Amino acid sequence: MLNFDADRFLKIQGGAVALHDEIHAVLGRYVAEGLDSVFFLGTGGAAILMYPAAALLARRSGLQVFTDRSAELVLTDHHALGPDSLVIIPSLSGTTRESIAALDFCRARGARIITLVGHADSALGKAADHAFVNYAQDDTSSESFYVQSLLIALSLLQHRGESSLYTEVAPALAQLPAALLKAKSGFEARAATLAAQLKDEPYHIITGAGSVWPEAFYYGMCILEEMQWIRTRPVHASDFFHGTLEVVEKGVSVILFHSEDEFRPLGERVEKFARQYTDKLTILDPRDAELPGIPAVLRSLLSPAILATELERLSAHLEHLRNHPLTTRRYYKRVAY
Repeated sequence: MLNFDADRFLKIQGGAVALHDEIHAVLGRYVAEGLDSVFFLGTGGAAILMYPAAALLARRSGLQVFTDRSAELVLTDHHALGPDSLVIIPSLSGTTRESIAALDFCRARGARIITLVGHADSALGKAADHAFVNYAQDDTSSESFYVQSLLIALSLLQHRGESSLYTEVAPALAQLPAALLKAKSGFEARAATLAAQLKDEPYHIITGAGSVWPEAFYYGMCILEEMQWIRTRPVHASDFFHGTLEVVEKGVSVILFHSEDEFRPLGERVEKFARQYTDKLTILDPRDAELPGIPAVLRSLLSPAILATELERLSAHLEHLRNHPLTTRRYYKRVAY
């Protein structure tokens, strides 16, 4: 595979999976102490990666679940934030300014705070009530954060007696890193083909629904825009027909992410429409990925992680063909803003 270290990938994803016992123990203690609300915060892309787990928890639990933006929370406060709240803040570096401010704000209101970081000695690693630490890099962090946040949601549901999914999927976790690697390697040839097709496109509409919508949002904003300077329009599949459809025509690139959950019909509706009006429709479907040893119930929960691990291959080929390294920035952490 192009510019890829399989051993590093397995080590990082293995590190995320290995946190499951620690996550389950910590969350068990917090549930026993009493919780009435959970806040998935974070900043930018890391916050977006929390959305699938937050949605799962919100739909299946009696807990109040929120995904406020850190920068807004500290300016507006929140009536549900208090001593019975659990706050979850992801940050690979552990130094994100807005997330540090959110942590301080939440702590002042008595909330218990978990951080997901790559470095224990970072500001967010040291200031949390409990930090889950798994070193990763940008090209491996999405899957790691998806897995950790999913384990948090499933653990909360298990401890509250609202779902047994945690028990059902736990035995398969050891197989997950190798399964994701299998999916990644299986996508390599298509990634090269797609990169050649997409490399000169100036604009993409990127859409999806359910658990994969956050990955569509993330890939458009954090990869194509930030790392490749390509303009995108991420739009939820359910909103596609309330504005965005009017700019679809021949020559307009539409990238659709399908899901494996109950929201798949929303993506299928977009596909049916787009096939009629553009000659540049790209579909990525996690159902096509081979994941040996992973049961169906876990596959559906992992759809965004499957897409993330495949899209990393597309990114690697795009940066090569476009001669634009994924690490190149003009403004992000380069100038004052």
